[in-house]
Amino acid sequence: MTIKPLGDRVVIKMVEAEETTHSGIVLAGSAKEKPQIAEIVAVGPGGMIDGKEVKMELSVGNKVLVSKYAGTEVKIDGVNYTILSQGDVLAIVE
Repeated sequence: MTIKPLGDRVVIKMVEAEETTHSGIVLAGSAKEKPQIAEIVAVGPGGMIDGKEVKMELSVGNKVLVSKYAGTEVKIDGVNYTILSQGDVLAIVE
């Protein structure tokens, strides 16, 4: 199954957080922070959104930094994705 976002939305897949600290301590599941770096897997077409022209600045494969609690989480074919607006993406990570 594929996801095709509408308007200025993008579909991201979160990058797994590290399970050990720099000093080698293994973190329990509850001690890990929610990851904020993700990879874009699908991008909407942009276009006219609420009467304004929206140009998509993101593309598939970009690694991005997203707001901590942004978007809607969905699970498709056993994989967790988040669908969010391009405005919820804070930066491209290079």
